[in-house]
Amino acid sequence: MSGGNTNEPSFRESVNSLFDRAVQRMDLSEGLAEKIRVANSTYTVRFGVKLRGDIKTFTGYRSVHSEHAEPVKGGIRYALAVNQDEVEALAALMTYKCALVEVPFGGSKGGLCINPRDWETDELERITRRFAFELIKRDLINPSQNVPAPDMGTGEQEMAWIADQYHRMNTTDIDARACVTGKPLNAGGIRGRVEATGRGVQYGIREFFRHPDDLKAAGMSKGLAGKKIVIQGLGNVGYHAGKFLQEEDDCKIIAVIEHDGAVINENGLDIETLKKHVSEHGGVATFPHGKHEKDGAKVLEMECDILIPAALESVINLGNADRINTKLIVEAANGPVTAGADEILRKKGVIIMPDMYANAGGVTVSYFEWVKNLSHIRFGRMQRRQEEARQEMIIEALEKMTGQNFPPELRNAFVSGADELTLVRSGLDDTMRGAYGNMRDLWHQSLKKDKDMDLRTAAYIISIQRVADSYRALGL
Repeated sequence: MSGGNTNEPSFRESVNSLFDRAVQRMDLSEGLAEKIRVANSTYTVRFGVKLRGDIKTFTGYRSVHSEHAEPVKGGIRYALAVNQDEVEALAALMTYKCALVEVPFGGSKGGLCINPRDWETDELERITRRFAFELIKRDLINPSQNVPAPDMGTGEQEMAWIADQYHRMNTTDIDARACVTGKPLNAGGIRGRVEATGRGVQYGIREFFRHPDDLKAAGMSKGLAGKKIVIQGLGNVGYHAGKFLQEEDDCKIIAVIEHDGAVINENGLDIETLKKHVSEHGGVATFPHGKHEKDGAKVLEMECDILIPAALESVINLGNADRINTKLIVEAANGPVTAGADEILRKKGVIIMPDMYANAGGVTVSYFEWVKNLSHIRFGRMQRRQEEARQEMIIEALEKMTGQNFPPELRNAFVSGADELTLVRSGLDDTMRGAYGNMRDLWHQSLKKDKDMDLRTAAYIISIQRVADSYRALGL
């Protein structure tokens, strides 16, 4: 991962280093900066579950980084590499991410040291429920205090188990479903949540391409159509980002990197076909419509317009940063570029769309789901038909005034009222546009005096300032 470089900072050190880089450009007291930097608390739990005739002991974590806003929010990941440092770094990123996109949550993160593939579904349910029990009884899962979501190795099913476990332990809590987001629709979820992070990546890239100055800074031509993209990781985020960019923006996905290497096709890979193959065969090695490269890390260095690391942290590091050959890196994963690599890439003129912005679609739509659960009504239910009736009246009036019939295809599009999915996508698009506008404004304004200013530092400054303002308002 680090290319064998002993000077490579850890994930947590990278986050702190990038935080410090931003704070140096701000007027914050040393004490307030330190308060924002450190995690408020981290709970470690070790619990046993009787499985396969013996007791198996598991270790899990839940870290709360900042309670300047509550509840705190952040996913739970299942992976063997989970550790306290990683969880605290991810919790910090959640704080900054929520502040950047103006979602009223503090930052939190959870993790369980487990490989979910090692266990049958019923075993995984018992493990998940016991982990949830340990957190719930300490209010580390609670609709008004701490609200988890899916992350690496978890999904809708795990969230449904956690929500049910919370309800069993809090039978009179009318807002029980709001204790976790990323649930299935039939368990209180929201349309558009599964693909939300990938959709947010697409919206972020689209917004970048709306600004000629930003394209000029990256040395890119106008228009997304035909742009060559390399994606690392075909999980939920990488798959949906690639699918939407390919199908809706006519981008060319020339390579996809997975755990068993990479598959390359200069003419473009069909993401839907590739995803189906990976689901059936467990990897990309035998995919027939492209060339297999065993060394997936090498393909990160392939020439492309946009590189989307969408899996693990620290995949772009001191060991390979100088060989990265792209104009724009979009951090769909958390922390895929180390602090050391970030400096090398900036000097090369590579534009980096930071993780706290690029993958904020998930927490944004999680916020919508949380609000839906608290309001106990789906979005669009009360106003959709009224909107349609009003649009129908306008069309009828126009037809009477002009003596001509409205074209049927336009009529259907115009009359259709906004349903939940339409509203979720609209809210996500608005969030990504607004946050990007704030970042780029600070970026370009500061460049006049500070040639080292970039999108990531601008994002940190905006986030840290909002957290600082919240603390000051609380009397700190």
